[in-house]
Amino acid sequence: MAVRPRHDDPPVADRITPRDLDSAARAELKTLSKENADWVARHLVAAAEALEDDPGLAHRHALSAARRAGRVAVVRETLAITAYATGDFPLALRELRTYRRLSGHDDQIALMVDSERGVGRPDRALELGRSVDRSTLPPQVQAALAIAMSGARLDLDQPELALAELEIPQLDPDRAFSYSPALFAAYAEVLEELERTDEAADWRALTERAEAALDGARPDFVEVFELEEDEAPVPIADGGNPVDDEAATAAEEDVESGSSTDVEGADSEAEPTESSDPADAIEPEVAAILAETAGLDDDTDRA
Repeated sequence: MAVRPRHDDPPVADRITPRDLDSAARAELKTLSKENADWVARHLVAAAEALEDDPGLAHRHALSAARRAGRVAVVRETLAITAYATGDFPLALRELRTYRRLSGHDDQIALMVDSERGVGRPDRALELGRSVDRSTLPPQVQAALAIAMSGARLDLDQPELALAELEIPQLDPDRAFSYSPALFAAYAEVLEELERTDEAADWRALTERAEAALDGARPDFVEVFELEEDEAPVPIADGGNPVDDEAATAAEEDVESGSSTDVEGADSEAEPTESSDPADAIEPEVAAILAETAGLDDDTDRA
């Protein structure tokens, strides 16, 4: 009989409450008893808070949640993300596959591709990335997938193809979305690999401008401005060339009136609405994967 590794639940700060968890995630926990759902929710929040500064602690919180709610998609997703953050790519990949089966969603396809890279299979990473219809993915997922696919091309010493992977509609030097800094930085990195240093420097500058423009911004869309000393902001156009004076003046007036936020742009990056239909015939597959995952109870719901 296999002995399950010891796992001590990390303490959760008293200030963290179940209501701190996203409402959509809380809805997924309704299959559990209230007491258990609240306990799991607090560990999920704690995992999210610790992820950036202490991924190991975040992973322990995710493991605790998974031991009590192993059949809940958001729990397995959290476990996958924390495993990825700690560098445990085999576990991340296994958990991402489970999440995909449970939820029926491809929103973590980029992380799956990158996890395949992490276990040393760039060819399989590319195959996986090509297996989804990108037009069905939200813009931010398309951008993340392009970055992962580009990385796989670099793993295979294919820098020209790596650059092509990144040349997607989201690579827009005139605008900054939440995903833009990472996309711009990846593009600059590949340009460096191709020894196109001047272009790489331009895109690194755009990365910094995008980060600055997004810093503290509530909407997902803001204009990226090229700032010259003692000059008014000028929107970047055509890959970094300033627009004509008339357009620049109009843009400056927009900024002064507070209208630089593009509502349509923000809506275009809204989170997709998750389907409420359960995936069909997944129990045998999920049970098998749960059995492989050491330290997890597949459907424990302790009151």
